[in-house]
Amino acid sequence: MKQNSSWDEIVKVLQRHREFIIVGHSIPDGDCVGSVVGLYLGLVTLGKKVVAVLEDEIPFAYHFLPGVTEIMQAHQIEEWPRQVIYLDCADAERPGEVLVPLLDRCTVSINIDHHISNSFFGDYNRVEPEKASTAELVLELLQRLGAEITSSIATAIYVGMVTDTGCFQYGSTTPATLRTAAWLLESGVDIDQVRLNLYESRPRQEVGLLQRALASLRVTADGKIASMLITYQDLVELDALQHHYEGLINHARSIAGVEVGMLFREIEPGVVKIGFRSKQSVDVNQIAARFGGGGHPRAAGAKIEGDIREIYDRVVGVVASCMDS
Repeated sequence: MKQNSSWDEIVKVLQRHREFIIVGHSIPDGDCVGSVVGLYLGLVTLGKKVVAVLEDEIPFAYHFLPGVTEIMQAHQIEEWPRQVIYLDCADAERPGEVLVPLLDRCTVSINIDHHISNSFFGDYNRVEPEKASTAELVLELLQRLGAEITSSIATAIYVGMVTDTGCFQYGSTTPATLRTAAWLLESGVDIDQVRLNLYESRPRQEVGLLQRALASLRVTADGKIASMLITYQDLVELDALQHHYEGLINHARSIAGVEVGMLFREIEPGVVKIGFRSKQSVDVNQIAARFGGGGHPRAAGAKIEGDIREIYDRVVGVVASCMDS
């Protein structure tokens, strides 16, 4: 049976070693970026030598975070530490095709995550699906290590929380989540800066993505499934290859009567990223698992190779059959 390591075990590993590499998942979202930045800044203040790496470009909305410029891509790293900390990764493949073989060289791995689908792939694992974000686990770890939670760290953690809870609207939000958010605000988070950068500074390319997605919107005859589609050609025409509007999928789920919203996004020719969101009764983590993905009961994802329209028809059919059963 897969079990969590104790926080004491993980703290001792971090105290025993001096050098670490921190990695998050490919196509990073707010929780991933906030967690990586927060832990990076915290470990640096404790005198650790730290390298932070992500395979894909960081979305524009998070460029304001202090410390985000320290996150590298694989080709920029000259010397790889042998101790790796995975953040917000449900399995060892999530960092991406380029990073996975490079990280295999590491001799000690720590896996910190909140996805219910996590495979407990690390030498040390701390997986808490009841937490609304991985960023909350990063905060707890830093506090146990005795790190000072500066305003920069607090802001990174807060961004992770606010994005992964849908501005504290999702069912994963608990009283403890809100108490932590309040504590972070007291620790120096500039909530106006967060709001302006996350929600009121969208590049035109992302607005163009929204326009294309809404134009593709389809709702099933029973009104329970809504889905949108963005092709690779759309991304090229909009010069939006490095942009990802995280809230796009929510426009499908927000329709009255819809239980499952989906976004099909062709991230490169023949490679489709599928986002699943549900309102109340459908466990989309289980649906995503059918396609090699995973996540949470109300929010999950998968990646499939093939023709985007064929994938679209097949996946919508599977979701419909799951809802009928």
